[in-house]
Amino acid sequence: MSGHGGKKFGVLFDVDGTLVDSSYLHTVSWWQAFRRQDLDVQMASIHRAVGMGGDKIIAHLLGPDRNADDDAALEASHGAIFSTHWPALRAFPGAKDLLAQCADAQLAVVLASSAREDELAVLKAALNADASIDAATSSGDAEHSKPEPDILIAALRAGQLEAANTVYVGDSAWDVYASAELSIPCVGLTCGGTSAAELRDAGAVAVYRDPATLLQELAESPIGKLAARQAG
Repeated sequence: MSGHGGKKFGVLFDVDGTLVDSSYLHTVSWWQAFRRQDLDVQMASIHRAVGMGGDKIIAHLLGPDRNADDDAALEASHGAIFSTHWPALRAFPGAKDLLAQCADAQLAVVLASSAREDELAVLKAALNADASIDAATSSGDAEHSKPEPDILIAALRAGQLEAANTVYVGDSAWDVYASAELSIPCVGLTCGGTSAAELRDAGAVAVYRDPATLLQELAESPIGKLAARQAG
């Protein structure tokens, strides 16, 4: 099964914390949402859980004894607070050019995002790279959130790609765990705040500081090797 325009190989990109500098804004937004419910959760614990879907992050942080009836209100509160930070969102340096280089190498570029549709539009505006993007997913495309692989399955479908012909780029251990479920090699970026050691321990096949560093070393990276397969 070939991808858009005959592209048989492609790169799936997480967006929050990977291409756009938003991990800590999500952390603060969750912290404030918990505080509104008189729940004190350490920011460090929240940050380590960012990358999970909203449904899982609440259960992960509050445990099974919480009042699950409050989960929907917490998620809504987080979304409302995070939306106040939208004007501050910026793409990481090199993110736009990284996507462009992948597209120039005839690799399909798919944003494997689990953000809501309105958030995804803001993230894409921050990236300003629509010309390089073949497809994108949002939260409505996956029944279960990361570390379950549903969003990656949706991204493969959206890009008309097979797992064996893709590489995934993410910034959290949850990204690495999700890709492992589909045997997709995961390239880790530390710009979301997760250490290189933790990403490697989770199973990342290569780790770079940020999109700009990956771009500089693209030819020798797993993406470069994928592009060589596409060219061959």
